[in-house]
Amino acid sequence: MTTNESDLRLQLLRRLQGVGAHMPYDQAVKDFPMDRINEKFPNGTYSAYGVLEHLRYTQWDMLDYCKNPDYNHGNWPNDYWPDPEYKATPEDWQKSIDAFLSDRAEFEAWVQDETFDLTQTVPSHGEHTILREILQVAAHNAYHIGEFAIMRQVMGTWPADRTS
Repeated sequence: MTTNESDLRLQLLRRLQGVGAHMPYDQAVKDFPMDRINEKFPNGTYSAYGVLEHLRYTQWDMLDYCKNPDYNHGNWPNDYWPDPEYKATPEDWQKSIDAFLSDRAEFEAWVQDETFDLTQTVPSHGEHTILREILQVAAHNAYHIGEFAIMRQVMGTWPADRTS
């Protein structure tokens, strides 16, 4: 592997993990008060759980797109956002976090595997590459993790001793 390819893979990995200019997922969701996971943010239409589920489902959908030759996209927006009236439990919250991290780990494994061809096309679409989809996942996640962090700010759900 060339130095350039090694550098690219490192940058992709860092982007997936939210390292650098973006807030990492783990930091954004850390210590969120469980009694407020279903609360809609001011002037908003969805809850903190809604954002987490959207992140989880959309990332899973992009992973499925990359792996499944028989991929079928869901119906927007109903399949990509949970029912805004659904009352999540702390167990739902944790399942969403665990699934998000598990699916992200699969993208990370591809990036870290020097034998994995990032320029291969996804099996269901001859024009899109795995590299394109990794960049899409990283951008989508960064957007909504930033949104989640702002939501926490306006809801006042950051811990009082938060310093970063």
